Amino acid sequence: MDTTSGTLDEALERLHATGPEFRGYLANHGPMAVEALVRHGQAGTVHRWLDDYTTKLEDVPRAQSTITDDNWQQALGDPRRVTDWTAYVARQVAERPWREVLAEWWPRLLPGIAGAATHPVIRVGHAVRTLLERGEEEPRIAELAQAIGYWAARHTTLPVSVNPGGTVSPADALAGLPRIADQQTSVLGGLAQLPRTEGWSAAADRLRAPRDPDDARDLLAAVVQAATHRYLDHGHGSAVMLVHAATAPNAVLRTLPALPRDLWAVSLGAAWAASAAITSVYTSDTPLPPPTAGPLTPEEVFARAAAHGDAHAVKLTDTALDVASWTEDGDDRALSAALRSLELIPPGT
Repeated sequence: MDTTSGTLDEALERLHATGPEFRGYLANHGPMAVEALVRHGQAGTVHRWLDDYTTKLEDVPRAQSTITDDNWQQALGDPRRVTDWTAYVARQVAERPWREVLAEWWPRLLPGIAGAATHPVIRVGHAVRTLLERGEEEPRIAELAQAIGYWAARHTTLPVSVNPGGTVSPADALAGLPRIADQQTSVLGGLAQLPRTEGWSAAADRLRAPRDPDDARDLLAAVVQAATHRYLDHGHGSAVMLVHAATAPNAVLRTLPALPRDLWAVSLGAAWAASAAITSVYTSDTPLPPPTAGPLTPEEVFARAAAHGDAHAVKLTDTALDVASWTEDGDDRALSAALRSLELIPPGT
């Protein structure tokens, strides 16, 4: 019997009594973190972790007015309507298969991938992985509705367009991105500098275009790997924010199997744009020296992340373990990047 699924469903039900944000704009990482903890053998820590984490969360915001098929466009990107949005999407997944609802909303929301520092799309990725791997129980369907609704409420487009059409790999493309002039700013303030950062669009467009849907998937995996590796050397630029350069594209990668293949290339483009933007806004100009920690197994690395307790460190470690699983002999740089996050991000929740 799979008792861990029961733990996950219980945790999601607890979290659905809380709002998607707290302290004005901070994202509720609970659903993402508990999914990762359960998946990597730490189900026994989930409720204790939640006991602490939920003390900082807030109630579900008050509903404003009903969103319908006729007026949803007027509510797109309005965070005051987040409860209206989650109710609207919940009605849809109650009436239709969740994959159908996801396929309808994915292209609508993808241009707004930057919303809430990419947390909504990351939450969608965790929800989809749960549904694909564990089945379609009600708390998991409800979590997808919450995640899609949150994304719709925080829908925010980047102030630049990115059109990959070059010849270089994701690793080389990330390395060639110019940094913004003033990194001591907010997320939106940093993104606003991209249009006037000399050479930024040309550098982002150097990523090669995919040949077909399968190639788009493989390129997206390479983006995730490159961003994870880059965190090892440059994560100190902003230890928390640079996590999303890897976890946001990985959320998109996790969602691809549930989407029509004709959406895979555009998904790569949006994920690359988000990862490139975050990299330019927060990456450091001087790399850190190589780590001194000895080799650890993926299980040992994740156990350290669970003990550390910070949700961003848990999520980056979750992504690093994905990257490590893609090669037969693992990926020491990816696992070292996860350990680096435990050094750079303060422990706790």
